[in-house]
Amino acid sequence: MTGDRDIAVEFEKDSPILVMERLCKNYQLGTVELKVLRDVELTINEGDYVAIMGPSGSGKSTLLNMIGCLDRPTSGDYWLGGQNVSLLDDDQLSMIRGARIGFIFQSFNLINQLNVVENIEVPMYYQGYSESESAERAIELATMVGLEDRLDHRPSELSGGQQQRVAIARSLANDPLIILADEPTGNLDSESGAEILKILIGLHKEGKTLIVVTHDEGIAENAGRIVEIFDGRIKRQ
Repeated sequence: MTGDRDIAVEFEKDSPILVMERLCKNYQLGTVELKVLRDVELTINEGDYVAIMGPSGSGKSTLLNMIGCLDRPTSGDYWLGGQNVSLLDDDQLSMIRGARIGFIFQSFNLINQLNVVENIEVPMYYQGYSESESAERAIELATMVGLEDRLDHRPSELSGGQQQRVAIARSLANDPLIILADEPTGNLDSESGAEILKILIGLHKEGKTLIVVTHDEGIAENAGRIVEIFDGRIKRQ
């Protein structure tokens, strides 16, 4: 596997943190080529809070996969932190995901056998942190999201809102360039959703770069910018 040092590049703070140029994604279904993303042009700067919205089937999930380095474009370029990640192989993309992208999922994606601290530590395990370093940082992040009295609890012992707080803390573990959230309030009641929204707003105020795919008008209203996608094309940004 290619090491993170081998693929890292110097990121200039004044440069856009994310740039997509003429990005297309097609899928071959038998003899039919399905065009899912078409000539996407997208630029996001450091510290932006962006909400991506669009109807079902518009291409939001595919765009999310592209941004998160979970898939490669059919054509076009994707620059993340000054690096053209569309040229990388699977191992290199895996390293980019671990070091540069924090993920928050609608279904939390926590490991049931691990407690709060251990779940937050997972990304750091793959980045070479020592046990003491990862534990100290995990406790710090858990405290930041208000879980200092739940450190030894497992996901089954937490509410949905608390589980999403763990997921947010985990997304911050490696101090990523971007935090990518997929419907972060989708599985929560209105009160828990409001608490998660407050945390996201706080992260934005601290200068974090947030990209949120959502149907939640509350999240969209608080974002600094809304990107609308329709039929695989960005209609407004």
